[in-house]
Amino acid sequence: MSGDFRPQIVHRNRIFAGIHRNETESCHVMGILNVTPDSFHKESRRITVDSAVKAGLQMWRQGATWVDIGGESTRPNADPVSVEDELGRVIPVIEALRAENSEGLISIDTRRPEVARAALDAGADLINDVSGLRDPQMVNIVLESGCGVCIMHMQGTPETMQTQPKYDDCAREVSSQLLETARALVAAGHPVESIVLDPGIGFGKNFEHNLELLQRHDLFRGVEGFAVLWGVSRKSFIGQLTGQSEPSERLSGTLAIASMAHYEHIDIVRVHDVQEHIDLFKVLNAVD
Repeated sequence: MSGDFRPQIVHRNRIFAGIHRNETESCHVMGILNVTPDSFHKESRRITVDSAVKAGLQMWRQGATWVDIGGESTRPNADPVSVEDELGRVIPVIEALRAENSEGLISIDTRRPEVARAALDAGADLINDVSGLRDPQMVNIVLESGCGVCIMHMQGTPETMQTQPKYDDCAREVSSQLLETARALVAAGHPVESIVLDPGIGFGKNFEHNLELLQRHDLFRGVEGFAVLWGVSRKSFIGQLTGQSEPSERLSGTLAIASMAHYEHIDIVRVHDVQEHIDLFKVLNAVD
């Protein structure tokens, strides 16, 4: 396998600290950096390397623990992009961010092993896999590199996931699947401390499913105490709750869920609006 996989050698302790919430502080903030022309929140799109790098550096300056870089939109009904296109979008951004900041934590939002491998070689610290490590090659990369990993649940694929999603017991089924995958990694020698679980809000779930997953988040810790990530920023269920049809109008609803994440001790929130979440958590930490 190419590259020295700097996460295993250089950043192991920083990755652990960036995944698990400190008891005296609020959630870690993961800033969303979409290097795509078609992500659902138009204002989050960064088409050029320069604009993406500037946005990522600003997220770190604002207080984000993570910059999460994605080169393929996974919104409902999104069309897949080629591996070559995805690599061309994300790798130059990772390399440039790493050249500017050797200490900031970078995650790669991908479901493709080829992209994950190249991203780790370029300086990424964590693989954020929306397909939940379905591909055995992705599992092998995680185990061989010792990198951080976010395992997300998705029913189906982005093209099909919102076509009448169905569960008998959504929270229990989703948590059981994620815990099974995480425990297989641990059994193979991967550290519990470098794994975070994401219930996949909006990925093959309807409105009621999404609310249930937030309300029953305790199911996702397991006896091992796995870290938990919520990715709810400006999503459609917030629009349903608030009556705001446009993603650009859903910040206040997103911050309401972030407040819940603070009080429920969620480890990481993945967000479009870093400064607003950092400000929120500063206030909540002060008055808590």
